[in-house]
Formats: sequence, structure tokens, C-alpha cells
Amino acid sequence: MSKIIVRKAGPLSGQVITGGSKNAVLPLLAATLLTEDPCVLDGVPNLKDVEVMCRLLRSFGAEVEQDEGGRRITVRAKTISTSEAPHDLVKAMRASIVAMGPILGRCGEAVVPLPGGCAIGDRPIDLHVKGFVALGADVEVVTDEGGGCVRADGRALKGAEMYLDFASVGATENIMMAAALAEGTTVIENPAQEPEIVDLANFLNKMGARIRGAGTDTIRIEGVERLHGAEHCVIPDRIEAATFMLAAAITRGNVLVENMLPNHVVPIMAKLRECGVQLSEEEPGLRVDASGGFFRATDIKTLPYPGFPTDIQPQFMAFLSTVQGPSNIVETVFENRFMHIDELNRMGAGILAEGRSAIVRGGASLTGAQVRATDLRAGAALVLAGLVAEGETVISDVYHIDRGYEDLVGKMAGLGADIRRVKNGGPVDSVDRLVFAE
Repeated sequence: MSKIIVRKAGPLSGQVITGGSKNAVLPLLAATLLTEDPCVLDGVPNLKDVEVMCRLLRSFGAEVEQDEGGRRITVRAKTISTSEAPHDLVKAMRASIVAMGPILGRCGEAVVPLPGGCAIGDRPIDLHVKGFVALGADVEVVTDEGGGCVRADGRALKGAEMYLDFASVGATENIMMAAALAEGTTVIENPAQEPEIVDLANFLNKMGARIRGAGTDTIRIEGVERLHGAEHCVIPDRIEAATFMLAAAITRGNVLVENMLPNHVVPIMAKLRECGVQLSEEEPGLRVDASGGFFRATDIKTLPYPGFPTDIQPQFMAFLSTVQGPSNIVETVFENRFMHIDELNRMGAGILAEGRSAIVRGGASLTGAQVRATDLRAGAALVLAGLVAEGETVISDVYHIDRGYEDLVGKMAGLGADIRRVKNGGPVDSVDRLVFAE
């Protein structure tokens, strides 16, 4: 198993390029199952989750081709050989559930095991089920010792009006894709409004779907008889961009984050400015300048988009542990997304958690330690903490990081970080050589 070793190296500086969005590309790949024509995706990040999704598409009978760099993927789902997803792939990645909507829409039936993924809290699929039922499908959730599955039979899906009790990203994506081929009009009230939802709607519309309102509080989908192939470029990863913004902030550096959309990270920019970090938009992206001045504490409450994203809460917590004054963090999205606190406290962060609230004491002098990436974003937070900790920080279980960051070690090193990755006791030169092996 690999580990990441980080030592304090001073302020980061230079330019870093954000890759394609993990949270956008996975449903985009799933959407290619809706047509028998070839679909092409550009700007695809080289991630473990992408590899798992490509294997999932192949399990349904699709042909998947990647160019040498993996940035361009062509999917041809001319025939669907099975409507049942394999247990091992779905258990490896929760986002596999978004294949259910397109398979149901195209085949009229789908069987998907209950999904796995990072253990950051309960993420039920009841809203997915509610949406499929509203479209006219018969849905059964079967639980057993192996984890259970969801069975859906909907050979004549019809448009419907529905309200989501929670603005679930996955449920919104699944319903959009199933409804694209349903008869009549579907209206989703209180859908997720994330940029990744808009990106999926744009791709589906390129395929011939009729979707309006993505990114607002109401989405309307007029069903069509068939969809055709299309070519699409994945949007930049706003969470990766924000992670590099915080890397600059925590090291008191000056970094230009390129290939990112500032309007996708407005709440993160607002909170960094509250802390005293200087931000300026430049032609290639966003400059984060934390090289001077006094930095203040701030309070954070995670919310669905356009609120402060839960996926950046651990990284921002690491930063707040180094600024003067106490900060209060409230996590409203996932009830178990504070597992990184114990690991940060091993490094001297001094964070107290109670329920879904945490008090960050601030002003901590972090010290290197043996820590564990308990989930994807927690792993990124520990890398940030290691950048400013005295001594050596050794992070294990870094396969979580591989799920959502493409060559995080190489990109951080390019900014001047003292960081390397080792496997089986020896160094490795590139994450690309091992990202899919663990």
C-alpha cells in the first residue's frame, strides 16, 4: 500500500492546473448508456473512480476506449447485454448508483446493488427510489447479508411532477437521465443545483434531450423517443481548485490556480477573504495571495450548492487550525464527516467536536505525525496540514485520495512542496503507475 510523506517546505508559489471534475465526469459517463451511438468526453481526469465507472460501463456491454493519456474517452453502448450491475464495482464506488437511471430509461429495468463509497455518513437512496416510482417504475429494495440491491421495472416510464425532500445530487442526476427517455414532461422541484448538474444537463441536451432549468430550483424534462451521440468537455473540478486555493492559504503562499471557474467557488472565496486572504481573478484563473497580512478566524456551515460545500470542509478546517482565534464549523450535509478531526488533532490542531459542530481553537503549531486518510477529502486535509507541520507527516490509506485527485503529489511538488509518495517501502515517480492498483 502507498503512503504520502510530507515535510514543511515554506510558502507554495507558481501555477497549478485544475483537472476535469470527478463529480461531473461520473454521471456524464453513465449518461452514455442512454444511446447506442458513440459519445466522446474530453478533459477526463485520470482517477480511480473514472476507471471503476469505465469498468461498470463495460459490464453492461458498452465499448470504452481511452486515448493514451486517458483524457479523451469514447463510449459505444450499441447494445446493453445486461441490466444488472456487478456487486464488486458498485460496492467500490457510491457514484455507481447513477448508472441506474440510464439503464432503467433505456432497458426498462435495472438491478443495482446498494452502493458503497467513503464512510462519511448515511447517504440513503430513498430519493432515487421516490423519483423512479413517480415515473411509473415498480421498485423494490432488497436487503440481505451481502448488502442488498435495488430492483426497478419501468418498461413504460411516464413524466411526472415530483418534489425532492433534500436537494440530492445523485437523485437529481438519476431522475434526469431516466426522465430523458420517458413519455411526457417531468418536473423536479427542489433539485440539486450544483454545476455538475448543469454540466450533465448540457451533455444530455447535446444528445437530443429537452431539459430546462438545470441549476435552478425547478428542472423540466420533456421526454424524447431516442438520444443520439454527442461530444462534450468536462467542466473543471471546483473541489480540486479549492484545495489548491487552501494549499496557498495554509502555507502563506502565492499561487495561480488555472483552469477553474471562480463562479463555482464563490462561498470558498468569500470565506478566504473573511480570513484576510487576497484573491484576484486573472486571465488563466484565480490568484490566491496569502503572502502577507494577519489572518483571522471565521465560521463555516456546510450547505447544498450554492452554499459552502461539504467536500471542502475538511481542507478549510486544516487551514483554520493555523489562523488566530476560534472558528466554529457546522456540518449539515453528512453526519459522519468529522473523522479527520482525530487525525488533525494527532498533529496538534486542538479541535473539539460535538455532534455536527466543531470548534477549531486556531493558532496551532502543527507537528508531523503518522495519520490516516479516513476518506477522500480528509486525505487532502491531511496533506495540507503536512505542508506546514514541523517534522514529517506520513499519510496512509491514500487510495482514498486517488479517487478524487489526479497526481496530487506531483502538482503540490510543482508548487514547491516537499512531498513524495512511497509504495512497499520504495519511492514511486508517478501516481499514474499505481492509481488503479490498490
